[in-house]
Amino acid sequence: MASDHAGYAMKEMLKKYLEGKGYEVKDFGTFSAEAVDYPDMVHPLAESIEKGEYRRGIILCGSGNGVSMTANKHPWVRAALCWKEELVIMARQHNDANVLALPARYITEDEAIPMVEAFLHTAFEGGRHEKRVAKINSGKA
Repeated sequence: MASDHAGYAMKEMLKKYLEGKGYEVKDFGTFSAEAVDYPDMVHPLAESIEKGEYRRGIILCGSGNGVSMTANKHPWVRAALCWKEELVIMARQHNDANVLALPARYITEDEAIPMVEAFLHTAFEGGRHEKRVAKINSGKA
């Protein structure tokens, strides 16, 4: 997990929730509500996914835009900005999203938990979606 100051409180809540469910959570920061630059936390998380150290990541900032743009600069990272559970499900099923970007200022904690659960428990459908996902990193049509 990684966040900036705007996503800090929600990251901490989600981290506690996930650890309570038995997940081991790697926290890339930030570690307080003091203002920081989100790329400083998101690049290390994305690099760990790119290298295969972790399969999935959750990133947060105020709008979710900055963290998702940063993560998507990395090959093999497919960050999806989601604000509804249905979007998370589609991002996993059709796009094999491996990073969930959440807009901490625009969703509640009660909305975030089902989105995280959907992210962790929804499988990629493969099939007709596989060739599309393969084109994301290849850059070839």
